[in-house]
Amino acid sequence: MSSLCISMVPIRLQFALIVLLFLSSETTRPCLAVTSNQELLKGFSAVPLSSVTSFQPILSDQSGNFSLGFLRLNRNQLALAVLHVASSEPLWLANPTHLASWSQSTRLFFNGSLIISDPETDFLWSTATNGDRVVLLNTSNLQVQKKGESSSVIWQSFDFPTNTVVQDQNFTALVSSNGLYSLRMGNDFMGLYAKHGGGSDELYWKHTALEAKAEIVEGNGPIYARISPDGYLGMYQTGTKPVDVQKFNNFQRPHPLFLMVRIEPDGNLKGYCWDGSTWLLNYQGIDDTCELPNPCGPYGLCTPGRSGCSCLDNRTSYSARGCMKEGYGDLCGEGMAEDKYWVMRRTGVEPAHKELTRQERASSVEECEGMCEKDCRCWGALYYNATGYCYVVEHPIQTMVGTGLESKVGYFKVRKGAGDRRRRVGLSVGIVGGVVAMMGVIGAASYTMRRRRRRRRGVEEEDRVISGPYKNLASASFRSIEMSSSH
Repeated sequence: MSSLCISMVPIRLQFALIVLLFLSSETTRPCLAVTSNQELLKGFSAVPLSSVTSFQPILSDQSGNFSLGFLRLNRNQLALAVLHVASSEPLWLANPTHLASWSQSTRLFFNGSLIISDPETDFLWSTATNGDRVVLLNTSNLQVQKKGESSSVIWQSFDFPTNTVVQDQNFTALVSSNGLYSLRMGNDFMGLYAKHGGGSDELYWKHTALEAKAEIVEGNGPIYARISPDGYLGMYQTGTKPVDVQKFNNFQRPHPLFLMVRIEPDGNLKGYCWDGSTWLLNYQGIDDTCELPNPCGPYGLCTPGRSGCSCLDNRTSYSARGCMKEGYGDLCGEGMAEDKYWVMRRTGVEPAHKELTRQERASSVEECEGMCEKDCRCWGALYYNATGYCYVVEHPIQTMVGTGLESKVGYFKVRKGAGDRRRRVGLSVGIVGGVVAMMGVIGAASYTMRRRRRRRRGVEEEDRVISGPYKNLASASFRSIEMSSSH
């Protein structure tokens, strides 16, 4: 391994303890990693290279399938990541919500704890351990180990998944890369949740354990999930028998495949298998696009069987910017009374996940709307008179589903200002219309004046033409008389 020694740089007071720990480590000669190792020992240090444009490897597993290193994001940001080498697909990030800068101020080192710090951005992440070495297993699991008669694991990345998990990795939660969606385990189910600003998270997908092979025993601890190499996503409580199985496309196929599951930025839960050259879609929790939490954006409308999106307000054309600004928080705060929002109604719509939406009995659409109008936590209410159910939406309005049934009526609160873009379009049209009308008035007046002048000239010309020879009747003066007399 080639190396280039670097000198310590001054850092802020909050990093003083790290510096002291670093200086007291077994090796005091920090070096810059330019090739990949198969273990990191105390005294290891690395900084990002300015010449690297995508990924700088630091640590590899013995098979060479996985690598730990600096992943360059957004041109000048850095994440400590474990990648699947063949596809360059990140499987784990140290801290996805707070990234370091891609600069010489950022340093990764191991002094018993694996630490990455960047004084310029106040970024600091650590395993908070007292280990002897760092290794990357051929399962993509990054571990800090303590040496002894048998190496003991004191920290591992498998215990801290981000948006992705791989086969044989136990997990209880995942968070999408954009932070909007999460997977969590309940007492007897796994669910997908959408995050709404200032309000409670919305459960939009739920898979309850069937308990076909094993039963959930109350008091025996929470359930967790794991991907089996046999091709399924299982839920477990204790023992080796799953309490539920969700089969993948490659279920019980004999040839070995590497599997992973990821919660995507659109909120779907998808499984993939690596066939040696590409990732193949192997499983997905939500099949219908309209069942995703927000495929058309705030106040959007998704109609099954149709391509594209539209808007709940049918006076607004859907664009890449969406329909309206998203609401936020609730309408309960000071000054958030009725004069702070306006009401939109639309027939033929329902919530995308009505079975998971709060339901109330109502005898009429007026009663349903009244429930929402009086409740400052309510953003919308959708009534179906065939069943008498009123579905109450307690978060800012997202995409609704079009049904075409006029008996399904939606009532939606829109915070004032959310429809500014639509109104600005209307204002622009009004201005243009006003200008056109003004031009029309001016044009009409001008035409009238020209016509009067032509009439006067025509009378004069008529006298002259009549007194002249006949051949002059084809002259321009005669044609002007003919045009004038035709009006």
